[in-house]
Amino acid sequence: MRDRLVVGRRELASIRSEKTIVLALVIQLFIAAFSSFLVVGLVSLYSPSASQGDYVVDVGVAGNASDDLAPVVANDRRNAVVYPSESTALAAFTNADVDALLLANQYPDGHVEVSAYAPEGSFRTTLVVVQLKDVLSDYERQLRDELSGQLTREPIRLPPESSGSTYYGFTYTILLPLLMFLPAFISGSVVADTLSEELERGTFELLRVTPLSVPEIVDGKSLAMIALAPAQAALWLAFLGLNGIRVDHPLPILVLTTALAAVLVGGGAALALRLGERRETQLVYSFGAIGVFALASLLPESPQNAVAKLAVGSTTDLTYPTIAGFVLAAIACFALARHVAGGME
Repeated sequence: MRDRLVVGRRELASIRSEKTIVLALVIQLFIAAFSSFLVVGLVSLYSPSASQGDYVVDVGVAGNASDDLAPVVANDRRNAVVYPSESTALAAFTNADVDALLLANQYPDGHVEVSAYAPEGSFRTTLVVVQLKDVLSDYERQLRDELSGQLTREPIRLPPESSGSTYYGFTYTILLPLLMFLPAFISGSVVADTLSEELERGTFELLRVTPLSVPEIVDGKSLAMIALAPAQAALWLAFLGLNGIRVDHPLPILVLTTALAAVLVGGGAALALRLGERRETQLVYSFGAIGVFALASLLPESPQNAVAKLAVGSTTDLTYPTIAGFVLAAIACFALARHVAGGME
C-alpha cells in the first residue's frame, strides 16, 4: 500500500503540469466560489422570464377572435392593445408601437389559428417570445375548457403548470449536479490520458522495473484520481454553502460522486491499457463517458435527480438504492481495470 501511495502522490503532482486540467479546476472553483452571482446570469439564459424584472411587453391583438384572446394576454407583465384590423395591427408592429403581435382568427369549423410576430434577434426578443409562449399556452387551456363539452374522445392532457422558483430549480437541478460530476469526468480523463501517454512513449516500462506489479501501478494512479473527485466536490459544496446554497445531505452526495469517479476512472484505465494510444483512448473515453451519463439518465432515478433530491432533503425510496447501484458498478469497473492490467504482466 505504501508503494501505491507513492505512485498516487506522483500522479497528483503531475497534474500541476497539465494546464488544461488546472484550467478546468480553476473554472469550477470560480463557479462554486461566486455561484450566487453567476446563477443570476445563468438563470437568465436558462429561463429569460426569471430575469425580466419590471419590463412589460406590449402585445398587439387583431382578428375576429381578438375579443377572446385579449383578456388572456393582459396581466401584470403584458399589455393587450386591440386593433380593429390586421393591416392596422401590422402597421403598428412595423412602426414598433408594440413589442409583439398576435393575429387570432376563428374559422367556421371552430378551430382557431393564431399567428405570432416578434422583433428580430435581441435579448428583448427572447423576453417577448417567452411571454408569447405563455399567452398561447394559457389560451390553449382556455379553449380546451370551453370546448370540452364538444369532445368525442379524451385529448392528450397538458402538463401541469409549474409554480416553482426558477432560481432554485436551476441551482439544484443543473448547477449542483454539474459541479459534483465534472470532477469525476476529469479524474477519468486524467487516468486515461496519463496511462495511454506513458504506454505510447514507453515510459510505463520504467515503472514496471519497480517492485510493483502492473495492477498495483494502476491501483496507485487510479486511487489518487478517485480520491481527488470527492475532495473537489467537498470544496465546491463548502463554497456553495458560503454563498447561501444549502445542501442537506452532503455525505451521500460525496459517496455518489466517488462511485461515479471510480466508474469513469476504472473504465478510462481499462481503455488506456487496452488501446495504448493517447488520441484513440481520449476519443473512446469521451464518447463512453457521454454514454454512461446518457444511460444513467434513463434509470428510474438518474444520478442528477438523486443529487438534487439529496441536496433539498427530499429523498425517495430509489435514492439510496441508486447510490448503492453506482457503488457496485464502481467496484466492477475497478475490478475490470485490474483484470486488464493483470493481463499485461
